[in-house]
Amino acid sequence: MSQRMQQGQPMIVMSEDSQRVKDRDAQDYNIQAARAVAEAVRSTLGPKGMDKMLVDSMGSVTITNDGVTILKEMDIDNPTAEMIIEVAETQEDEAGDGTTTAVAVTGELLKNAEDLLEQDIHPTAIIKGFHMAAEKAREEIDDVATEIDTDDEELLKKTAETSMTGKGAEVNKEHLAQLIVDAVRQVTVETEEGERVVDLEFLNIETQTGRGAGESDLLVGGIVDKDPVHDNMPTEATDANILLLNDPIEVEETDIDTEVSVTDPDQLQQFLDREEQQLREKVDHIVDVGADVVFCQKGIDDLAQHYLAKEGILAVRRAKKSDLEFLSEVVDAAVVSDLESATEDDLGFGDVTRDEEDELFYVEGEDAHGVTLLLAGSTEHVVDELERGVQDALDVVAQTVTDGRVLAGGGAIEVELASRLRDYADSVSGREQLAVEAFADSLELVPRVLAENAGLDSIDLLVDLRAAHDDGDVRAGLNAWTGDVEDTFEAGIVEPAHAKEQAVTSASEAANLVLKIDDIIAAGDLSTDGDDEEMPDAGGMGGMGGMGGGMGGMM
Repeated sequence: MSQRMQQGQPMIVMSEDSQRVKDRDAQDYNIQAARAVAEAVRSTLGPKGMDKMLVDSMGSVTITNDGVTILKEMDIDNPTAEMIIEVAETQEDEAGDGTTTAVAVTGELLKNAEDLLEQDIHPTAIIKGFHMAAEKAREEIDDVATEIDTDDEELLKKTAETSMTGKGAEVNKEHLAQLIVDAVRQVTVETEEGERVVDLEFLNIETQTGRGAGESDLLVGGIVDKDPVHDNMPTEATDANILLLNDPIEVEETDIDTEVSVTDPDQLQQFLDREEQQLREKVDHIVDVGADVVFCQKGIDDLAQHYLAKEGILAVRRAKKSDLEFLSEVVDAAVVSDLESATEDDLGFGDVTRDEEDELFYVEGEDAHGVTLLLAGSTEHVVDELERGVQDALDVVAQTVTDGRVLAGGGAIEVELASRLRDYADSVSGREQLAVEAFADSLELVPRVLAENAGLDSIDLLVDLRAAHDDGDVRAGLNAWTGDVEDTFEAGIVEPAHAKEQAVTSASEAANLVLKIDDIIAAGDLSTDGDDEEMPDAGGMGGMGGMGGGMGGMM
């Protein structure tokens, strides 16, 4: 070995199966993989963005233009690409919307960073410049943002409509926006410090097919998709005492297997009588507690059903655990796990009505904190996409109520930030100045893509936008429906400031994470699924690696 090393030959310390790409080749590999992810969702951005059809290995079809849904459903098999998907997931968790923007800007940052790398600018300088630009951008967003009165219903509705636009809800967006604002208000509580907190955990979304979206409704309460356990039971109860039970109303079984020899028919009858007595005692206890309605998570014996029906008590069995937990907030009741220990204090209070057409129970409580948004759509695919759009709008309105700051949409804030960052770049010394300018160029991707997806000339539009902002029109953005540059805030295109701040933060940090990598060492191939895919040659890899097969998951 010493002789070989003296001859200048390298020492082999890695296994034969391991793969390694270093320096510029590693950067190219990572950048191309990240850009491929960004390219996959760019065409979905904006009110006129296109949809993607995703077909999984089981043949299930998802049609959507929601960025995070697309990236989650795609069969991506590349470690760098999965890092970019985390950007979308973080954006979804923190802001509820803006996932496509965050991923697209990440891809553009890396594209511009690649140009800087070709100019022999060190990644450390680019990373520092991007970090400085992101900090400045967040400051400028706060400066440009408009403080609003969170009781301004019209502005909140515009925020919801902007979020839903392009997600299958255009025709009924005014009706849905009103439902969303009402729902958010219903689950908003004020803390002792005077801050408003929106608790979306107490907002439940149910879907129905076979109807138009205009028939969607908001129920101050919950929905139980079950039938009464007995035909002779009442189907409605007004001002009812409601028992939520996580305990079967059945004959108690022993924990161990037993065998009994019966020598006399009377002995068998005694067993049957005892079982009947047990069930009677359980029902009597429910009656004594004062319950008018019972929602049971477990089973209810046939004989118990008969006794409950004779007492005029409405009972439902096999209710979902999540439904019981939600109803506990709606009717202010405790979920009882042991029937024998149930007391009057465990009961909730509310109205139970029956929708025979849809076979649903509506449960409404007095001063209920929980609400249910019932979304209607013509088909399963339509209602699924509508639910995704409404969920984003709910998150956006909740953020707006909590944060109290909004921005003009239509690319207005991106163009303004780009202008201010270019001015800021003049005060930055060193090569970081070029990175700040590249960051500014990357932000202008948003209005360019909005224009492209609307079938407009992106170059002409960007020139017009820059001219308007140079003249001091901070709110000048693209109205994709008219194709004009106008005050988008006045046009009702409104976005939450927090979502933009989060998108800038996520995009810059993800880009910096990728740029900081100069060596990729894999125990086998770079596939995250363990496929036998060859590592691309360092010299002519094309940057895609394990992404090749994975992208095929999207049709």
